[in-house]
Amino acid sequence: MTRDVYEYAVIRVIPKVERGELINAGVLLYCQPRGYLCARVELDPARLRALDPTADVEAVRRALSAYELACGDEAGPLESESLGSRFRWLTAPRSTSVQTGPVHAGLTADPDTELARLFDKLVRL
Repeated sequence: MTRDVYEYAVIRVIPKVERGELINAGVLLYCQPRGYLCARVELDPARLRALDPTADVEAVRRALSAYELACGDEAGPLESESLGSRFRWLTAPRSTSVQTGPVHAGLTADPDTELARLFDKLVRL
């Protein structure tokens, strides 16, 4: 079984950037040797409101869905970019309420399974 290098970043929601409190709401995974880029997101509104009772849950959901859309075949403005360029753009530092954490690497034989494993470990309670 061949294992390939992959990179991933946790997608975080920081409702009040100045406070620095956050919840993990997704995982972005890129595996260049397999031509794989995928994001999986899930927002827990109760956790978000625990950090900010006035948070606009639907706006946060839209911002999170942009990560999934940017990975797909109809990536909008990123459509002509390579998967690697998309990953770098998506993981670039931001000062917004939805952003990624640091990029980490690993080895996998199955990027879909690895994404599910990371999502369960890092996002789901």
